[in-house]
Amino acid sequence: MSLYRNFAWFVKGLTEFTKSPFLAASKQFVEKDLEVSLAGRVFMITGANSGIGKATAMGIAKRGGTVHMVCRNKDKAEEARADIVKETGNKEIYVHILDLSETKKVWEFAESFKRKYKTLNVLINNAGAIMSQREVNAEGLEKSFATNVLGVYILTKCLIPLIEKSADPRVITVSSGGMLVQKLRIGNLQSDRGRYDGTMVYAQHKRQQVVLTEQWAKAHPNIHFSVMHPGWVDTPTVANAMPDFHRSMRSSLRSPEQGADTVLWLAVSEAAAKNPNGRFYQDRAMVPAHLPLAWTHSSPLEEQKLVALLDDMAKTFQPH
Repeated sequence: MSLYRNFAWFVKGLTEFTKSPFLAASKQFVEKDLEVSLAGRVFMITGANSGIGKATAMGIAKRGGTVHMVCRNKDKAEEARADIVKETGNKEIYVHILDLSETKKVWEFAESFKRKYKTLNVLINNAGAIMSQREVNAEGLEKSFATNVLGVYILTKCLIPLIEKSADPRVITVSSGGMLVQKLRIGNLQSDRGRYDGTMVYAQHKRQQVVLTEQWAKAHPNIHFSVMHPGWVDTPTVANAMPDFHRSMRSSLRSPEQGADTVLWLAVSEAAAKNPNGRFYQDRAMVPAHLPLAWTHSSPLEEQKLVALLDDMAKTFQPH
């Protein structure tokens, strides 16, 4: 990563990603955008038991939507569900236990969900993993790649037929501003060459999610795809994975509700669905997916190659 990219990203972060810029941006928000009834609409949220995922689930539940919480930890998921039901009075909240790093199980879950349920209006890919050191899953895949990229790819790809036949279908992926320092690289998907830097690996995965969103939007124009940066948010993931950053920036970090605001807006508002497909968002606005002069653009060929590689890899673990 170039020094310029690093410096430009940090300056951008201080001026755009913290709590104060959100509060300033929110003065321009249209309140009516979120004044909607979601009765009869069905949402799936991964990583829904804490942080941005839980705040999003709460916002949807308050508006009467049916929520499928896809979580790794059963106890935490049930506790979060109880909180949501108690606060909103909405009992249409369902827990599914899935570790997105377990590739075969992602396929099995998605296929099972498709058989059991007739509608899925909105998929929110929120779950993510930052590893401090390289670990592999049971299939021999690097764990954060399996969670952040391949798991997201398989879940989305498998559920697209169900989403596509549902009314006003949408897919939102929670990325990160960290991806702005990364150019798409497809030659080391397993992060098995060179020194392993979990934060940079995560940022690369978040760039890959942006590329996937753009590619899906072209392939499935009937679904509204979007990808977003929630800002720098005070979540358990940030506290655990980046303790120094969390400690030094804590007073400036956004709340989970502030981080979830644009996710919720993309998932439920009429205004969001009127925007072009496959775009990158921050604070309810479309923003560039590249820093100026940062040389992070990739060729269409590289982007198509990423999809082809993931497709081949996904098929390897598809249950027969």
